Amino acid sequence: MKIITIAMSMAVFSWVVSRPYEQQPRVTASWYGEQYRGNLCADNKTIFNPDDPKQAAHRTFPFGSVIRVSLTKDKYIDVTIVDRGPFVKDKSGKYTREIDLSRAAFQKLADPSAGLLQVKLTRLR
Repeated sequence: MKIITIAMSMAVFSWVVSRPYEQQPRVTASWYGEQYRGNLCADNKTIFNPDDPKQAAHRTFPFGSVIRVSLTKDKYIDVTIVDRGPFVKDKSGKYTREIDLSRAAFQKLADPSAGLLQVKLTRLR
């Protein structure tokens, strides 16, 4: 069942990102930081460092996937999925965030005090 869910997610994602940039949907990105410093990430080989602008967490992308997180067409950062999350849900049980960036990655796009950003995701590999 998990494989089917991942395959369908990837198919939908591929269809979405094949659309022109302006028509691609935005998702919510958040950041995680100090409280997780030094923890082993879910990939079982990376130690989380909030100062590393290349680390991110996603619920379904395979570990090692490189994702372009775009605030605008010209303002983006490429991150590697090394952890799972975010797992924040609303009252109906729906996930409210799509990707967790390290504090440093988030800071490349906006001030971390913003907390959340609406971004576009593109899987590069």
